[in-house]
Amino acid sequence: MANPVFNDDTMRRDAAGWAAPVRGGHTAPIPTGSPLNAPLNDGPTTPWSKEVMTVNGTITAVASLFVLLLISASFGWGAAGGTTVDGVETYSFPPIAFLGIIAGFAAVIASSFKPMWAKFLGPIYSIGYGFAVGAISRGYETYQNGIVIQAVGATAAVFFVMLVLYRTRIIKVTDKFRRNVIFAAMGIMVLYGVSFLMSLFGAEISFINSPSLFGIGFSVVVCGVAAMMLALDFDRIEKGAAAGMPKAYEWVAALGLLVTIVWLYLELLRLLSKLQSR
Repeated sequence: MANPVFNDDTMRRDAAGWAAPVRGGHTAPIPTGSPLNAPLNDGPTTPWSKEVMTVNGTITAVASLFVLLLISASFGWGAAGGTTVDGVETYSFPPIAFLGIIAGFAAVIASSFKPMWAKFLGPIYSIGYGFAVGAISRGYETYQNGIVIQAVGATAAVFFVMLVLYRTRIIKVTDKFRRNVIFAAMGIMVLYGVSFLMSLFGAEISFINSPSLFGIGFSVVVCGVAAMMLALDFDRIEKGAAAGMPKAYEWVAALGLLVTIVWLYLELLRLLSKLQSR
């Protein structure tokens, strides 16, 4: 799914809530000669300051959430193991993984309304969704040996390339670029939502999982949109640090970036599966 957590609107909203008081905003004129005009000296003073968001702090938060996700994914991987029949391993998706998906999704939605809770909601997403991602990965690996390590490598490569393209300003996050990527991501989310509703009635949108040329092309486009979302995340992290957002916002940025990485990984896993199925 696309990244609904860390966006420009919520960043502007939260920044407004942390604005410093206006100098002189609560003072009134004092008559000339009043003893109140006498200089006051309270001794040494410390300039007012507050902890603010930094890029390094965000990296630390991302790393913390990512470690939790990997640990949880290892448990999900183990829970999805099936029995071996005639030398062939079977796969069983653990029902508890559905609870992980629900908990992770709820944590993301809650963070979009309560960004300052992200420090606590981020780990919930990492643990819940990580378990489900591990179980899903085990399913792909059971039937297509080696596909998980390929998807992990592809995700790391895309992340690194997008970071280089963003840092060198080969990709510039303009308003038009941002709108196009967000609209594309929203369109994909709507399509997936419709597909899920159709599946409840026994129908499906075939090209989403089909290894046909059209299905592969669709997955390539989705992976491309997910990669572009990384550029938006990088831009928002940089802007948040430059704007002096509160330090707690590092966890908002970390959760938003992790959501995009997980989405990219799952889409690359689907694309590789289609390619191997041809």
